[in-house]
Amino acid sequence: MQSIWEKEVRMPSFPCLDGDRKTDVLIIGGGIAGILCAHFLKKCGVEYCLVEANRLGSGTTGHTTAKITAQHGFVYHEIAGRYGLEAARQYYVANQDAIEKYGELCKEIDCNWERRDNYVYSVKNREKAEREMKVLERIGAKARLEECIPLPFATRGAVCFPDQAQMHPLKFLAELVKGLRIYENTKVTGFGGCTGAGARVVFTNHGRIVAKTIIIATHFPMLNKHGSYFMKLYQHRSYVLALKGAGSLPGMYVDEDKKGCSFRNAGEYLLFGSGGHRTGKNGGSYTELRSAAERFYPEAMEVCGFATQDCMSLDGIPYIGRYAKHCENVFVATGFNKWGMTSSMVAAMLLSDLIQGKKNEYEKLFSPSRSMLTGQLAINLAESTMNLLSFSKKRCPHLGCALKWNKEEHSWDCPCHGSRFSETGKVLDNPANGDLK
Repeated sequence: MQSIWEKEVRMPSFPCLDGDRKTDVLIIGGGIAGILCAHFLKKCGVEYCLVEANRLGSGTTGHTTAKITAQHGFVYHEIAGRYGLEAARQYYVANQDAIEKYGELCKEIDCNWERRDNYVYSVKNREKAEREMKVLERIGAKARLEECIPLPFATRGAVCFPDQAQMHPLKFLAELVKGLRIYENTKVTGFGGCTGAGARVVFTNHGRIVAKTIIIATHFPMLNKHGSYFMKLYQHRSYVLALKGAGSLPGMYVDEDKKGCSFRNAGEYLLFGSGGHRTGKNGGSYTELRSAAERFYPEAMEVCGFATQDCMSLDGIPYIGRYAKHCENVFVATGFNKWGMTSSMVAAMLLSDLIQGKKNEYEKLFSPSRSMLTGQLAINLAESTMNLLSFSKKRCPHLGCALKWNKEEHSWDCPCHGSRFSETGKVLDNPANGDLK
């Protein structure tokens, strides 16, 4: 379904690749992460080009709620518990810097940029909010504990990050892409060996590209032989309704529970989200979301509904940096855990530094090669094992998992890694790189 953003903005179009070419940096993926990388590299005078298999912003970027915040759930006590207070402080500062960088860019771009307070609330457990607040105080974060917030149900407390932001993501991208070297409808089909100069050959459906450095910003990474991303990531689907006549809220709000509700205004509309679930598993979907909307906002009218899915990392921190220890000059940005707007800016600033040989204090924090030993790893491995052993006539071409029928969205979905296919077998979401046979 079309998102509210896609209804309002027509993205500029770019030609497909026409024959072979060489470049210093090849960016694969035309979502906001890849486009921001291209923007920064161009500003630094680095030769680059970007290829997108479909249209720019047609994936997760075009279906986001576009909240720009350093508050990604109650994650700070988890980061501090696993990696220490300094890591939690770095995560906060990196994301706050990303918000400020957006603010600088949006001075020149008309994209409905608005500063808003962001709230993460708990419906059942006030102790979670209090525990999070203690860590935030210790790292010097600007935050406060709130007793009451203006939602249509009771909560047990919320943590507020003041002066965060929201915007229209496609209005932003439509301006940012002007003058960038982009090839749309250009699908990467494979990777060749290195040339004598150390550059790598990348094959597409419209020619070959020889690049010294590669950034893979394809949502779910596409090189299965390196990095173990098939174990480090799973995907989570989320659903949003644009409601007219639901009233206005003064901030942005999200439940600390992944299955909870999300709220933000976009002009005259309220973007109301809920019904989330692991891709390929049973969940609330649109049925649960519409039922909640009728209960909370009985007078409101649904203008449109849209869904997206996000790559979830093992420890709640994105994977940004070198693709794998032994992959020279190949970089990745993935695992944004539903916070892709802010994380994409963090990724673009970090990767542009690394590509230019500059030091960046956040390199270790976001390193894709950090430890995989978490409880989520065991869950991911169990899901993959069960589905590999399950009987199904429909198998995912990515790694052979059994596909499950999604009756709400009429698609075949993979519970292992999140690939999705239409009724006719056309690939809808990666990591699968081809249709069902």
